[in-house]
Amino acid sequence: MRTGFPDFRLGSVLATSFTGTLSERHGNAVERIPTPHRLVDWLKVYDLAVASCTSAQLELARELRESIHVAATAAALQETLPASAVQVINDRSAQGRAAAVLTPEGERRWRLSPASCVEDALGVIAADAISVIAGERDGRLALCASPTCLAAFFDTSRSRTRRWCDMNTCGNRQKKARFNANQRKDPGSAE
Repeated sequence: MRTGFPDFRLGSVLATSFTGTLSERHGNAVERIPTPHRLVDWLKVYDLAVASCTSAQLELARELRESIHVAATAAALQETLPASAVQVINDRSAQGRAAAVLTPEGERRWRLSPASCVEDALGVIAADAISVIAGERDGRLALCASPTCLAAFFDTSRSRTRRWCDMNTCGNRQKKARFNANQRKDPGSAE
């Protein structure tokens, strides 16, 4: 598991993890990349290290994030993908010039060009979103069962019945609320 940034919701799927940089979309929204520097931090966690980021590049990233969220939500609900979201995802994918490289350990990494690192990183994220939304990967898009979250996530569990975008946050919160509700109904059951 990736570490070093406890306030980022880290997952194994790049595109849906990126949409998680804005959480609690239907409650008290939490922006996890409020500054260009925080986007640099997030990209580093996902091996897409860039030297710097401008405010304009941060806005491109947020536009991509929201487009992925809208398209992934539509795909999870088996609805038509919004044309504007598809256009943004496709544009970011086409603008990136990152190259997949093989490490001596046999792992794939991304090589970003020095001139447009953030755009290259966004291209990698967009390409990942395309493969997830197009159904090219083993798993299914689902929506978090938390009414304040409703984040799209990629379920790779064996049964494909996962309910929460992140068990440590949304899932735990729901379990705690259920436990507290049961305690109010039957206060003697904890003894």
